[in-house]
Amino acid sequence: MKMNKLKLLAILTVASVVSFTSCKTDDYEAKVGLCPLVVSTIPTNNAIDVPLNQVISATFNEKMEPSTINQASFIIQQGTTTIAGTVTYNGLTASFTPASPLLPNVLYSGTITTLAKDLFGQALQQDYKWSFTSIAQVNLESSPTAGGTTTMTGTFAKGSSVTVTATSNMGYSFVNWTLNGTPVSINPSYQFTMDGNKTLVANFSLQFVVGLSSNPAEGGITTGAGTYTAGANVTVTATPNSEYTFINWTEGLTVASTDASYAFQLSESRNLVANFAANTYTLNVNVENGTVTKIPGKTSYNSGEIVVLTATPAAGYTFTGWSGDATGSQSSVSVTMNANKNVTANFAVIATTYTLNVTAINGTVLKAPSKTNYNSGEIVVLTATPATGYTFTGWSGDATGSQNSVSVTMDANKNVIANFAAIISNTYSLNVNAINGNVVKNPDETAYNSGDIVQLTATANSGYIFNNWSGDANGSSNPLSVTMNSDKNITANFIAQNPVSPAAINLGSSGNFSILTKSGISSTGITSVQGDIGVSPAAAAAITGFGLIMDTNGQSSHTSIATHVTGKVYASDYAPPTPSNLTVAVLDMENAYTTANNLVTPAPVLEQGAGNLSGLTLAPGLYKWSTGVLINPDASVTLSGGANDTWVFQIAQDLTLLSSAKINLIGGAQAKNIIWVVAGQAVLGTNTVLYGTILSKTLISLNTGSKVTGKLLAQTAVTLNACTVVEP
Repeated sequence: MKMNKLKLLAILTVASVVSFTSCKTDDYEAKVGLCPLVVSTIPTNNAIDVPLNQVISATFNEKMEPSTINQASFIIQQGTTTIAGTVTYNGLTASFTPASPLLPNVLYSGTITTLAKDLFGQALQQDYKWSFTSIAQVNLESSPTAGGTTTMTGTFAKGSSVTVTATSNMGYSFVNWTLNGTPVSINPSYQFTMDGNKTLVANFSLQFVVGLSSNPAEGGITTGAGTYTAGANVTVTATPNSEYTFINWTEGLTVASTDASYAFQLSESRNLVANFAANTYTLNVNVENGTVTKIPGKTSYNSGEIVVLTATPAAGYTFTGWSGDATGSQSSVSVTMNANKNVTANFAVIATTYTLNVTAINGTVLKAPSKTNYNSGEIVVLTATPATGYTFTGWSGDATGSQNSVSVTMDANKNVIANFAAIISNTYSLNVNAINGNVVKNPDETAYNSGDIVQLTATANSGYIFNNWSGDANGSSNPLSVTMNSDKNITANFIAQNPVSPAAINLGSSGNFSILTKSGISSTGITSVQGDIGVSPAAAAAITGFGLIMDTNGQSSHTSIATHVTGKVYASDYAPPTPSNLTVAVLDMENAYTTANNLVTPAPVLEQGAGNLSGLTLAPGLYKWSTGVLINPDASVTLSGGANDTWVFQIAQDLTLLSSAKINLIGGAQAKNIIWVVAGQAVLGTNTVLYGTILSKTLISLNTGSKVTGKLLAQTAVTLNACTVVEP
């Protein structure tokens, strides 16, 4: 009975084992028990960027028979090539350690075959396969190897940004990065996105040094020294300093080039010397009636060398000075040699000298030149001036004649007497002036007794006719009888026989203004201006003394007292279109000045009245002075002509009307046809009267009580002091 129980127990045990090891049925032959499976791998299926030293593993769902985990059941392949390695098993994980690191950026496959079995002998029902890709690698090389170093070799994940750096060694310079022979960057620091294995080559070029120096150092300067790559085309330049000349380039004892600009291809380091030579010059000395010593005495001299010349006169001569390339009257002179020079030492015969004694009682005598002694042959001009109440009557002694000026030739010691006589009581002088004609006095005396009658006959020059008398006579009678009852000063006035008016001057838009300036208008006292005034490019702040009130349109202003300016006031900083209008007006003013000043037709009357117009009557025409023009106090100038006649006065300096001077118009002459072109200032004194347009290059100034019927167009400023400007 006991035996039967034991058999039953054995049968139950076997049944139990069979029950627990039974393997489910699938497409394979039915197995008995739990099926072994690969539940995970490292790396996972389709993994990328797998490290090159990765240990590859597979984890099972149950413990496996270690003896079945080997190179036959755990296979790693690159394509069809099986990778050598070591297989180990621990716990549930089988590991494959490659015999050498994985290759970069390579697709690998892993297989756990059906040879792998569990502890019950159950095998994988089918091979387990997966694949993965190793990480990509960057390899860096230097070409040549001695040229420099590189950084950032290694492996990098796909899509990552990688920066590689090339550093050149001494004597080399970086050229570029190349990939498979193709240049990819000329920047030593090259950044790219990782998309696979890369082998980059940093290319370097050998460098050479070009050294330059000057001989002598002060001879000149050089350019072009530095470090260059092998094979570079180099140009070095030598520039001589003042007083030096370039000679050549040398390298050691060899002449490399005689050109100041020397070009060559660099195949080695070079040390070049630019050679200069100081300029040399000759000094020629001309001498007659004496000698000159040169220290130092040489044929040629270096640039900058100083030579001392000393002149010694021959007997009977005296040194008078240096000429040519030296000046001065000292017998020794220093000459700096910076060019070829030609110097003359001048000597003169020692001349006999004479004295000139002049006696003058009741007067004075001016000697020109005035010296104690005079050289033989020297000419002295004596001018006698009588004292008040006396008249000069003539020269005596070693000079003769009745003219108050006489020339004396010094060929001996001389003694000259200037004779003067008292003016007899009740005698008078008659001074007559004539321009463009002459006047004959009958009788022609130095002085006349009271009551004497003198006949004056005026004769015009060709092209002119007598017009009238002015000064201490008036009217147009010719001849004119003058009764001498005082000292008299009379002017005979002549006018062009057929006066030709110059062309009218176009003022353009500047003619719209009574006053137009570029830098300012100032007023003091009670000033009255008819018409518009303007200033440009200066702003309204340059218009002072008027109490300006801005108009509502912002384009103009007016004065607080209506009589100050009856028109409008304009400035460059007012609202448009005022600024542009003023710009055009100023340009028209400048053009009018230039046009009027350049007139040459009709032929101008030159230097009328020697610049003093006091008392003159002027016909229509073009008048020109190289000086200023003056009208004396209380004097007048008459412009005689018709309504269509014109006058243009070209004045190279100032126009000055002294106190109470006046311009008169007769015969229908009009202010609008008169142009005063003044290169200097136009200054009108107190209570003066002027007709016409003043085109001044600079300032126009009107003083108290002055009146202008015309326009004031100044290229600087206009100053007004209690005066009047009336539109013509």
